[in-house]
Amino acid sequence: QVQLVESGGALVQPGGSLRLSCVASGSIRSIINMAWHRQAPGKQRELVASISSGDITNYVDSVKGRFTISRDKDKNTVDLQMNSLKPEDTAVYVCNADLVRFGVLSRYWGQGTQVTVSS
Repeated sequence: QVQLVESGGALVQPGGSLRLSCVASGSIRSIINMAWHRQAPGKQRELVASISSGDITNYVDSVKGRFTISRDKDKNTVDLQMNSLKPEDTAVYVCNADLVRFGVLSRYWGQGTQVTVSS
């Protein structure tokens, strides 16, 4: 079993900052990729940021320069530092981890944490 648990979501004013954290636990040998996705009401889930095992990062255009993804391989965590938040960043943020178990590449998801940007 592999579990991912997110934390850090909150209500924040426009222009504010939040740091989301996600920790993976369970039967884990090594995680290949980790990422943050978000889903706003009435919209499709979108990939916000990802980080590979080699620490290569990718961001959706709308968050470039404002969000930073990082990971701690020893602790199996991935963080998302979000600065200059905008109302359109409001969504449920969900982390995922891609890892190999029993020879099969699988993707695991957390339950999500709510981020609301509003004055």
